[in-house]
Amino acid sequence: MWLKPDEILLKNAFKLWVTEKDNEYFVLQRRRGYGEGGGGLTGLLVGTLDTVLDSTSKVAPFRILHHTPDSQVYWSIACGVTKEEIVQHWDWLQQNIMRTLSVFDSSEDITSFVQGKIRGLIAEEGKTSLVLEDDPDKFREALLRFEKWFELPPEEKLVTYYSCSYWKGKVPCQGWLYLSTNFLCFYSYLLGAEVKLVISWDEIWRLEKTSNVILTESIHVLAHGEDHYFSMLLHLSETFVIMEQLADYSIKRLFDKEAFQKEPALSDPLQITKRGLEAHAKSDQFRAFFRLPKEENLLEVHESFLWVPFSHFNTLGKICLSENYLCFASQDGSQCHVIIPMREVVNVEKPDSSNRTLTVCVRGKRALRFSEVRDYQRLANTIRSRCGISASPQYSASSEAIRGECQSLINHFEDNPEDVTLMVGQKDSSKAVSTEALMTVFHPQDVENLDPKMLKEKMKEQSWNIHFSEYGRGTSMFFTRKTRDLIVRGVPEALRGELWMLFSGAVNDMATHPGYYTELVEQSLGTSTLATDEIERDLHRSLPEHPAFQSDTGISALRRVLTAYASRNPKIGYCQAMNILTSVLLLYAKEEEAFWLLVAVCERMLPDYFNRRIIGALVDQAVFEDLIRENLPQLVEHMTDLSFFSSVSLSWFLTLFISVLPIESAVNVVDCFFYDGIKAILQLGLAVLDYNMEALISCHDDAEAVTILNKFFDSVTNKDSPLPPTVQQASVGNNDKASHISVDISELIQEAYKKYGHIRSEEVESSRKRNKLYVIQTLEDTTKQNVIRVVSQEVRFNVSQLDELYNLFKRQHFLSCYWTMKSPALLHHDPSLAYLEQYQLGFQQFSVLFSLLEPWAFCTSKSTLSLWVFRLIDENQDGLINFKEFCCALDTLYGGSFTNKLIFLFKLHLPPAFTGSPLHLKEQRIQNFIPLTEDSSHLSRLTAFDLPEDGVIRKSPERGKGKVDLQAYLKQWQNEILKKEETIKDLPRINQSQFIQFSKTLYNIFHGDPEEESLYRAVAHVTSLLLRMEEVGRRLQEPRSPPETKKPANTTAAEEEASAEDASTTPESSDPSSPHNSQDAVPDLSETDWSFSFEQILASLLNEPTIVSFFDRPVDIQTKLRQARVAQLKQKANK
Repeated sequence: MWLKPDEILLKNAFKLWVTEKDNEYFVLQRRRGYGEGGGGLTGLLVGTLDTVLDSTSKVAPFRILHHTPDSQVYWSIACGVTKEEIVQHWDWLQQNIMRTLSVFDSSEDITSFVQGKIRGLIAEEGKTSLVLEDDPDKFREALLRFEKWFELPPEEKLVTYYSCSYWKGKVPCQGWLYLSTNFLCFYSYLLGAEVKLVISWDEIWRLEKTSNVILTESIHVLAHGEDHYFSMLLHLSETFVIMEQLADYSIKRLFDKEAFQKEPALSDPLQITKRGLEAHAKSDQFRAFFRLPKEENLLEVHESFLWVPFSHFNTLGKICLSENYLCFASQDGSQCHVIIPMREVVNVEKPDSSNRTLTVCVRGKRALRFSEVRDYQRLANTIRSRCGISASPQYSASSEAIRGECQSLINHFEDNPEDVTLMVGQKDSSKAVSTEALMTVFHPQDVENLDPKMLKEKMKEQSWNIHFSEYGRGTSMFFTRKTRDLIVRGVPEALRGELWMLFSGAVNDMATHPGYYTELVEQSLGTSTLATDEIERDLHRSLPEHPAFQSDTGISALRRVLTAYASRNPKIGYCQAMNILTSVLLLYAKEEEAFWLLVAVCERMLPDYFNRRIIGALVDQAVFEDLIRENLPQLVEHMTDLSFFSSVSLSWFLTLFISVLPIESAVNVVDCFFYDGIKAILQLGLAVLDYNMEALISCHDDAEAVTILNKFFDSVTNKDSPLPPTVQQASVGNNDKASHISVDISELIQEAYKKYGHIRSEEVESSRKRNKLYVIQTLEDTTKQNVIRVVSQEVRFNVSQLDELYNLFKRQHFLSCYWTMKSPALLHHDPSLAYLEQYQLGFQQFSVLFSLLEPWAFCTSKSTLSLWVFRLIDENQDGLINFKEFCCALDTLYGGSFTNKLIFLFKLHLPPAFTGSPLHLKEQRIQNFIPLTEDSSHLSRLTAFDLPEDGVIRKSPERGKGKVDLQAYLKQWQNEILKKEETIKDLPRINQSQFIQFSKTLYNIFHGDPEEESLYRAVAHVTSLLLRMEEVGRRLQEPRSPPETKKPANTTAAEEEASAEDASTTPESSDPSSPHNSQDAVPDLSETDWSFSFEQILASLLNEPTIVSFFDRPVDIQTKLRQARVAQLKQKANK
């Protein structure tokens, strides 16, 4: 590797380096302790010094220096891990530089020329790979160390590195922590003791910051049941954030199959950088805080003051700019923020350059003034260009008129602060959907009704109208503490739909996608999928007691919204609880608005909630448990196992309390959820447990605790609800009302905010990330235990061996996904399938793993024999091998009897494994197993071996896109149950070409064995004997009947080629067709067809003790598994 020329001091350096080559201008040196001799004690000391100090030499044992004869100054210009690498650099210097140097007159010119040449080479190398790194030179050195120490595949992208201590037991090891796209790595070398650690991000269970008596602050990593602690980090918080982001990136990419198509920084795992991860994290926080669509990315941040008319002062905060939104959030504790869609901006003016002021005029006669903006001119131009103000025909008024209007607005605010009427916004009157909210249809408000509840409702509306007049109305309204206070007190029925749309951000989604919902409805209605079947089943279970869903109006609207969403997002499709949530949304929002609210909930506010494994809900339950431990210590002391609360609270999170509270009370909870997100649900959950603390502590079992909570929810009322009794839900526990005092939902919510309002959204998000790793790994472990339980009944492997095999199998699946975003292997992983089908291997993956684990040396990844094994054990011929099929094959080869092993080898040379007959070639095309040499480009569908990795014809469609053929599954299951025990008499006879290949396979198996010669002679003897037996049998049968088999076909080209290669390793004397072994057999059989039964082959081989002892030789399974675990990554790296 070429290095940036750096001056070095050689006064004492010759004690550490040995000169290998030199000439007039260059010196090639080797580090002591490397290469020949090892260096003894000096080598140990030098190795320790190299690891602790941050120098290139610590992993580059070779280097090239530049010097001139009349100068004592040396410059390091290259280093190398191996002697071959450094010699290449040396030879290049000899061929390209040495001749040129003779033309220079002065040493300074020579040195300048060499330095310039080397810098040019470095710049050429780093044009693509290192252009995004903060310090390319240091990063190149770190990359060199990373590649040498860990020997990972060259595609693996190093993201960043840190110096730290790793605690091995109670002893700290000083070394280097390397964070790459797929791995966490650590290396330390102290006095001959090397510590090397490589952990995949997808294998981590826990990642958290901890502190104790010994370690003031450290990072704790739990993987494979082992705890790892990293401390003494100079930037611990920065390191932890990067680790957290890489773990989250790996989980989303490998388990959630997220492609990051709209985020260029993360779309290619080979180009991940620290800068890209940080930008992604900031954009995530930005979108979550302002409830913006996923397409938005944080582009610019500017500190500024915003003039707040209702408070009459400037508040300090930050302007955040994305592609389509201008947002502001205060930083002085006022909790004020505002979101301005670019589509609402009328003009941008700079009226005062002295205090760097920027004025943004928006629709509705509103203006926002930002002051003390450092780069206000560039920001103004950016906003103008993104709004397209000059090009928009609807704002064709002259710039002078607009400037005058904006200035008059500003002057009016300053001169008349009490007059805030100009702040009243205008509601968008567009009606994309003609339907009304169901509550408006089924419960229209009676204007003349003046009962106390209606009067209170009118007072609430008046309070909100006053709020709108002060803070604005619509998309660019100010969000403040007062807004939250009004939410907590309750939202009036008439404004609920509008405010839900505003607080959730759904109003922006709908405004930027006009006509989208209508198109989805037209496309999706009438289609029949698994999702639509489930929707139809649940339609009449959604708020069945509400009049709106006792009629076709409500049911049809619910069907359209759910079906449209299933069509929009087939990854989710439809999940239970979505119907209940959507029903409530339709009560207060128009149909299209309800659809966009559902989009906001499923895709932004409750991520990963609505899928088969409800990972998001499980993660939030874990967050809830953490909050219980922090805030309700008395309850924790009494109930040490908090998993009870997880099972009880699942419906709270999935339905936002709608399924446990009466509808008139539950909507108040939904109000808070749309404003504060999941934080509101967590707070309310804590308040519920706190309210019932004494009763829960005194209960004796879980059933009693469930009864207590159910009675409590039945007693919750909404005394201010204007809904009539026909609309309100009847409480299940009416008979017990006397024994339980009623609780008003508004008071309960206010109590929740008062006691637990200190919980910050940032803390909740951090806890979500921390717990998501544990939840996913727990689900994965459950899958593994279920698979092992099923497979253990079929094989002789013990549980620990199956556990190790499963880890190897799963890792092989992920290895093909690490370095590409669109790996076909990701299509194989579907958590909605049965446990055994969740992880499956295609041919290429299987071939690599099988070559690591097979007991003999005949099955390399390039051999057609691995293809035959794959075809044989792929029972359903779908081009995929599941874990059970894989283990059953290994079990036969490791622990099967001589007969069973021979049956397995015999079957390898019969269809469907060995494709040696015309009949089978026809069947093979039907089953999509085309010979490797056949051109299948004309086929309309891909075959199992056409794709470069392991393309597959899926037997189960993507969820939400088509129906699963349950009848096919049942038939397959029935066939497996009725499958009778196979006997050797059921095996077909083996023909000529198959038998020849069978003999060659035996030769390949025995190749390299200590008893190779005797095994070869035994095979030759058996072959000769079988041929003579066949000749005798043929002569006896010839007068009575024709030969049993037809003329054999040639094998496929790939198989012939492999056979030729295999035959080249077979001794000529051992060839079954050689004159030495079968002089009298071959001439008589050369013009005729012949075949053998398995019984004949078995009987012949049993007479050869060397062959029997070879197959009965025990295999050290543990050693095989250990070697495979070490070699799995290296094999990928060496490809």
